[in-house]
Amino acid sequence: MNTPEWLVAKPIAHRGLHDKANGIVENTISAAEAAIARGFPIELDVQLTADNDVIVFHDFDLDRVTGETGLVAERNLSALAGIEISGTLGGDKIPSFKDYLARIAGRTPLVIEVKSKFNGDMRLTKRVIEILADYSGPFVVKSFDPDILAYLRQNAPHITRGFIGELEYASEADSFLPPEKKHRMANLLHFEETQPHFLSWRVRDLPCASAYLSRLLGHIPVMTWTVRNPEDRAKAEKHADQMVFEGFIP
Repeated sequence: MNTPEWLVAKPIAHRGLHDKANGIVENTISAAEAAIARGFPIELDVQLTADNDVIVFHDFDLDRVTGETGLVAERNLSALAGIEISGTLGGDKIPSFKDYLARIAGRTPLVIEVKSKFNGDMRLTKRVIEILADYSGPFVVKSFDPDILAYLRQNAPHITRGFIGELEYASEADSFLPPEKKHRMANLLHFEETQPHFLSWRVRDLPCASAYLSRLLGHIPVMTWTVRNPEDRAKAEKHADQMVFEGFIP
């Protein structure tokens, strides 16, 4: 499968073109519309609800960007869709994945990150595949979890898939991962099972062998995340094919 040309043609707006100071918050319809107005593709995150549906939302819990607390996975879609995102001028609420796609309607490409707890649960991935079957706009799917990519390869080989990687996996969110799994992901030792069409690599880890050799020997495009300053942008331009950015207008 050829990776779509748009994936490296323009910078990609991280969770939409958000600007909280001006009332535009990540992963909202307002952030999506702002990206579309500037002609940028959009990177977005999807999470599973208690009733096996999908919302556009980054965190596993509601605390950081809403006035609610608790886990996303413990609430049904109808309850989540009524929750307002804190700090939005337009009163944005958590969008369902279906509603988000209907609003975008192919006006800009989408880079869809499937979130994972690395527990082998493929319900979210399966539902995302089902929903995307009815969407005609340009998109790709990516994940940190090699098992999700392997599932996509086996069950939806027509979908362009990408692996999100880094070298250390040293954050608190990654603390539960065993060292051998971190080593496997950092060095792309899952490549035979996943066969990603592109990589999305942490900018502060560039250059590194995994990304460099993928570009050089595998002709696999590398996007890099998350670019927030001139130093990161210079590194992205030197060592990657495109960037996922936030906090400025490229």
